Amino acid sequence: MAVYQTPDLTAASFSADLFGLAATTVLLLMGTAWIGKQWRLPVVLCALAALVGVGSVHEAREAWFAGQGVPVVYHYVGWAVSMPLQVMALFFLAGTAGKLSAGLFWRLVIVSMLMVFVRYLGEAAFMHPTLAFLIGLVFWLYLLGEFYFGRMDDVVRSSTGDTLRRGYFWLRLIVTIGWAIYPLGNFLTAFAGMTDDGSISVAYNVADILNRMAFGIAVLSTAVLSSEEKAGA
Repeated sequence: MAVYQTPDLTAASFSADLFGLAATTVLLLMGTAWIGKQWRLPVVLCALAALVGVGSVHEAREAWFAGQGVPVVYHYVGWAVSMPLQVMALFFLAGTAGKLSAGLFWRLVIVSMLMVFVRYLGEAAFMHPTLAFLIGLVFWLYLLGEFYFGRMDDVVRSSTGDTLRRGYFWLRLIVTIGWAIYPLGNFLTAFAGMTDDGSISVAYNVADILNRMAFGIAVLSTAVLSSEEKAGA
């Protein structure tokens, strides 16, 4: 019987991420019974984003076990689905405070998908890395501009509920700080010559705690507290 003395921290990070995302998915789906009807869609979207993360992390972990390496496509397939879902969740969360246009919805969804797709093209060498990095950065900055200075921010600021304003503030901060790890990883591999020996995968797995788990729990807590606030009023 073989005994492995050296811990595989990368594999452990995949397992921790996998179990955390699974627990988050279950918690969010259970949480739909604790909130008002208008809050359920953002929470379910976050649960779907976490569920997609479960699948993509499982595939990446299997690839790591098989060859001690993770093809870049495993990361980007999950992001290409979960990031637009989270953008939609933030949109519908803000939409509980006022009317938002369908045009804004589709712009946010399309830009979030293009942001991930262009970064993948650059990192997979289907597109010039510098050009892909810059275009992806522009898309990310556009999303931040809409969240901080666009119609969504105006609607939330005009809301009578303090809970929604606080929740939107923290969710917007997660998108700002947490999502920064992805262009940073792209920069390190494309321009700094860094190869993924497991360290980048560990960083992405740790970032999932903030970007998928904490994001979903923040949406759920905002929905629960806002529902209680509305019931009390």
